[in-house]
Amino acid sequence: MDLALLRTFVTVHRAGSFTRAAALLGLSQPAVTSQIRTLERQLGRPLFLRQARGVTPTTIGDELAHKTAPHLDALVEIAETVADDSSLRTLHLAGPPEFTAERALPALTELTGEDGRALALRASFGNAQEALDGLAAGHHDLAIGTARPRGSLLTATALCDEVHVLVAAPDWAERAGVEDLRDTDAPALKDVPVVDVHESLPFVGRYWASVFDARPSVPATVVAPDLRAALACTVAGAGLAVLPRYLCTEALDRGDVVALHDPPVPPLRTYFLVVRTGTLAMPHIARAHEWLLRAASDWN
Repeated sequence: MDLALLRTFVTVHRAGSFTRAAALLGLSQPAVTSQIRTLERQLGRPLFLRQARGVTPTTIGDELAHKTAPHLDALVEIAETVADDSSLRTLHLAGPPEFTAERALPALTELTGEDGRALALRASFGNAQEALDGLAAGHHDLAIGTARPRGSLLTATALCDEVHVLVAAPDWAERAGVEDLRDTDAPALKDVPVVDVHESLPFVGRYWASVFDARPSVPATVVAPDLRAALACTVAGAGLAVLPRYLCTEALDRGDVVALHDPPVPPLRTYFLVVRTGTLAMPHIARAHEWLLRAASDWN
């Protein structure tokens, strides 16, 4: 059986779409369709059910993917090892920009060694779905996400919980009359402008629903698709924001921002460390995976 056909098959299975698989493989969609049809003729069984949006694997398709994907990944690893005549291994990591930059990458740099020859790091930033799609397609070795992926082609391990804090510059806290942080309610904050990463207010909206059992009453005044930018705008007085505690701890300590609320149970978001099933057999991936889990035990 042609390994190129199997590679195309596994990519389609992971991507869930001929179009997306074609883009990942650098092929045309007709070429991908032709290869899958050739493989189906060789096996005498359909591997995918064509749908309006993408494809769904048949039982035979799922079985073939589970049997072949780990071996294809291992062959890629062997090819990379043979092509590389040094001891340097490259780890491709994907995840959200703020958490990856502030938490994961600093922890993993300890694995590069004093001479930088133990491990090379390559990072890609994106949303959770982009990271998982890239991981499934073989572009990344590890992905950090905020949702546990479905199916068995990807394996997720809980990494850490992220505590969210409602903050604003001191002037806004004074204007809102925030005195007893535990008793602050949503109406007391109705006139404070909002800073978030998207028009849908994913952070503020989740906080309001979890803590106040309500929806935010005003749209975002500032939308910045990076939590570090949201923090900078909040420090500058743009309004209130809901931010991960690790990201705003120093600003809180300096008094650049203050917590507007101290709920008995603060909202949390769980991060997961995700790999392609079977790839933890590769030493450099397993080492980075273990190192991140160990480092996360000290994160708060």
